[in-house]
Amino acid sequence: MKKPSHYYRSTVTAPRIFRIVLGLALVAGGVLGFLPILGFWMIPLGLLVMFFDVPWVRERWRRARAWWKGWRGRGGGGSS
Repeated sequence: MKKPSHYYRSTVTAPRIFRIVLGLALVAGGVLGFLPILGFWMIPLGLLVMFFDVPWVRERWRRARAWWKGWRGRGGGGSS
């Protein structure tokens, strides 16, 4: 198994159990999205928080960031 990248180690500082509990709480709050304050927006946010502990999600995120940087570096498409 590969070691997490420097970017991952420097940005994810909360303990793993805290991230999982926070993610579960956000998902649970999202299920109650019909109530005031709580909303369905909490479900994807909770999943995102939890999934950063899954290695294949971190790899996909790294690739997406690299693609975005490359795309932005080419001028972002669009015609002038």
